[in-house]
Amino acid sequence: MPYALVRPLLFALDGETSHNLTMRSLNVMHNLRLTRLMQCNPRAKSKKLMGLTFPNAVGLAAGLDKDGAHIDALASLGFGFIEIGTVTPRPQPGNPKPRLFRIPEAEAIINRMGFNNGGVESLVENVKRSNFKGILGINIGKNFDTPIERAVDDYLICLNAVYPFASYVTVNISSPNTKNLRDLQSQDALDDLLGQLKTRRDSLTEQHRRRVPLVLKIAPDLDHEQIAAIAALLLKHGIDGVIATNTTLAREAVADLPNGNETGGLSGAPLRDRSNGVIQQLFQHLHGRIPIIGVGGVMNAEDARQKIDAGASLVQVYSGLIYRGPRLIPELVKAIC
Repeated sequence: MPYALVRPLLFALDGETSHNLTMRSLNVMHNLRLTRLMQCNPRAKSKKLMGLTFPNAVGLAAGLDKDGAHIDALASLGFGFIEIGTVTPRPQPGNPKPRLFRIPEAEAIINRMGFNNGGVESLVENVKRSNFKGILGINIGKNFDTPIERAVDDYLICLNAVYPFASYVTVNISSPNTKNLRDLQSQDALDDLLGQLKTRRDSLTEQHRRRVPLVLKIAPDLDHEQIAAIAALLLKHGIDGVIATNTTLAREAVADLPNGNETGGLSGAPLRDRSNGVIQQLFQHLHGRIPIIGVGGVMNAEDARQKIDAGASLVQVYSGLIYRGPRLIPELVKAIC
């Protein structure tokens, strides 16, 4: 059944209920081999970045599959890579419900989920059960009740746990829904965090005899000086990639719309230009030495092309998938691969 016919039924439900129903249904369809009916995979050139070969340049952003419970079903839709998480050392329920709000008039979503997940051990077990052999990113964060001055401990616990199973590991310091998390983007805090992560990665590389790239995910709500400082630290510590960007706290585009003033991070079409601006600035400072993964407001082929033109090497989608459905994926692949 075309997604355009199903979407009104899904949008009639609460956002989180609809999400859970969709993901369970996708698993059932995959098990029955029905997801093949949704596939339309155009020919794409592979891309080599961070020592990895990506079958195509279109990936799934973190957040849709926080616990890695739907990897095989999502991969069957034609993504070039899948990113799961954000995962924390210990299970946590996240913020009180309701915490996920659609704004259809703006093709936007506001969420304040708060890193709800079953903990890193549960995610690892799900990954072990998966049959997926493609590129799997695992996005790691800190528990809500871990003091910010001890946040590095949580990231190191997660890095240790996911390292043997990840194609790359994303360090999420940019969600607006965990108190004080974005403080880790300050120069001194980030310098310390990246230094400790790199040291631990070097040790894990020797232990497992494989080098897993480290990627940093940053916020869109940064000024020019902050972006320049982050770029310098990425180069200093030899971080392998950067994802730009997470959700925004800005509300100008949705303030007068229903749900537009809900607290949380705003994603979807209103994030597009802000994300593109960060990508452009990063590209100017990084001089092509570190690849950029562009995410934020990719709702159609033109949006994806704008990310590439701004300096991104790969793109990720989330909100676009909610509004457009699986047919968005081959559209993007055809446009940029």
